[in-house]
Amino acid sequence: MVRIALCLEYDGASFHGWQSQPEGNTIQDVLESALGCVAGERLRVVCAGRTDAGVHALGQVAHFDTAVSRPDSAWVRGTNAHLPPQVAVRWAQPVPEEFHARFSARSRTYRYLLYNHPVRPALDHGKVGWFHHELDVAAMQVAASHLLGLQDFSAFRAAECQAKSPLKTLHRAEVRRSGDRVVFEFCASAFLHHMVRNLVGALVYVGKGSHPPEWIAELLAARDRTRAAPTFSPAGLYFAGVEYESHWQLPDKGLIIPSATLATIF
Repeated sequence: MVRIALCLEYDGASFHGWQSQPEGNTIQDVLESALGCVAGERLRVVCAGRTDAGVHALGQVAHFDTAVSRPDSAWVRGTNAHLPPQVAVRWAQPVPEEFHARFSARSRTYRYLLYNHPVRPALDHGKVGWFHHELDVAAMQVAASHLLGLQDFSAFRAAECQAKSPLKTLHRAEVRRSGDRVVFEFCASAFLHHMVRNLVGALVYVGKGSHPPEWIAELLAARDRTRAAPTFSPAGLYFAGVEYESHWQLPDKGLIIPSATLATIF
């Protein structure tokens, strides 16, 4: 058996998230089907971080085991030939059997793209979140600084979250403006279910003036989801990449630089 790691990007707007479901139409379902066409056998894929319905990925890393020998190029171009146009494998390579896409990851990065304009977007529909009132990005960045370090994120955790602990270490929390777009970036050891969308919702409340930046620290201390802001739309959320130790010899340690199309907005 050989373990193969691969990286893929996808537009999640028309899919029911990553995880396989009985009715199909998930990223895992279409990827396993496409890989099976190349391998000639059913393959099971494990990813670094499952994404919800409507959430996109710039650099999702996954792995699978197979006894079939294929050149690396076949796992990329051959698989892409059987994938829908909204999903593409970027690279694939053999890795040691000890490598695990999820458990070997050092950190994961999410980006949220918010269109901050009085009129809702049309061409970017499904690719960005939207908020109509002008936001105070400076206040939002101060608020985001309260999220750093090891924290109990119970106030930003979905009720159906299955994580064993709400304690997560946030390495980076940034908010910046680029024209009419506000970009949020979060890097952490791991994330809770809906955590990023809940963080964005709370920071937007700060940005529109409903609460001061210190409100974020109060929410963390209270550990009460009912006191925080509503969960924000999945449309602008991107699983941006995963970081691994250098000894796994993955391209850029698994981290992804946005393609030319997305670089201007990220």
